[in-house]
Amino acid sequence: MRHRVVKHNFGRRHGPKRALLRGLVDSLVEHGRIKTTLPKAKELRRHVEKAVTMGKKQNLHARRVLLSRYPNKNTVKTLVDDLGKRFQERPGGYTRIIKLGARPGDQAEMAYIEFVDYQVPENFSEQVEKLEAEKAQKNEKRVELAKKKLRKSQRQARRVAR
Repeated sequence: MRHRVVKHNFGRRHGPKRALLRGLVDSLVEHGRIKTTLPKAKELRRHVEKAVTMGKKQNLHARRVLLSRYPNKNTVKTLVDDLGKRFQERPGGYTRIIKLGARPGDQAEMAYIEFVDYQVPENFSEQVEKLEAEKAQKNEKRVELAKKKLRKSQRQARRVAR
C-alpha cells in the first residue's frame, strides 16, 4: 500500500522541495514561460493553477494567503493584479506544457511550461541569432587559443628533441 507516500519529492526533503517550487512559481509568474524538467513542470502546474485561481478572487484574504505561500511581493502582485484579471473568465487550465525531448547531458526529459496566452516576443528570432553569433565568435577564439597552445607545445617538443 502507498499510504502517505508523496508522489513528487525530487529527492529532497520538505523544506528544499518547497523552496524549489516557490522559486519555480516566482520565475513562471515573472517570465510567463520557463524551461525545466518534465516532472518539475507537471508538479509546478498544480501549484500555479491554484495560485492563479486564488488570485482571481482579488481580495485582501487572497493576497495574504498567497503571501504566506509565496513570500515575494512582486509575484503576489502579478498574480492578483495581472493574471487574476487576464484569466477572470477562464474556468481553469491556465498553463500548458510543451515537451522538448531529452537533455543532452543526463537524458532528462525537458519541457516548457507557459501560460496559455503567452506571446513569444517579436524580436525573439533576432535575439536567438545574436546569441548564436556570439557563441560562434567565442568558439573561434577558443580554436585560435588551442592552435597557439599546440604550436607552443610543438616548439617545446622540438627543443627537447635537439
